[in-house]
Amino acid sequence: MNSFTPDIETRDHVILFVNSFYDKVKADLMLAPVFSHVDWPNHLPVMYDFWSSMLLGDRSYFGNPLQKHLPLKISTKHFEQWLLLFKATINEHFKGEKAEETKLRAESIAAVFQFKMGLMDWK
Repeated sequence: MNSFTPDIETRDHVILFVNSFYDKVKADLMLAPVFSHVDWPNHLPVMYDFWSSMLLGDRSYFGNPLQKHLPLKISTKHFEQWLLLFKATINEHFKGEKAEETKLRAESIAAVFQFKMGLMDWK
């Protein structure tokens, strides 16, 4: 049995965590309704590009993710649940510097989005 846990190093790794994460989101009682309108076959490749750009520097993502989130009826509780599921997904599949960076970037994104959406004050 192979007990090796890789770090996030390739686009295939990004695809694995994005798919695993959104499987959790779609099954989550709090988050699933927020994402019920999502066109998954089109959305998932955008998320692969977003995270590949952020983590691997491949410059495949072009867009403004905040704009898509501004009209959503969500609270800080939704962001807390999003982060909980996101970090759990990373921890299930990966270990290393890039995995830790990924979790920190998710925390930063959540903080900026909440601030820009008027859900929290900047600390």
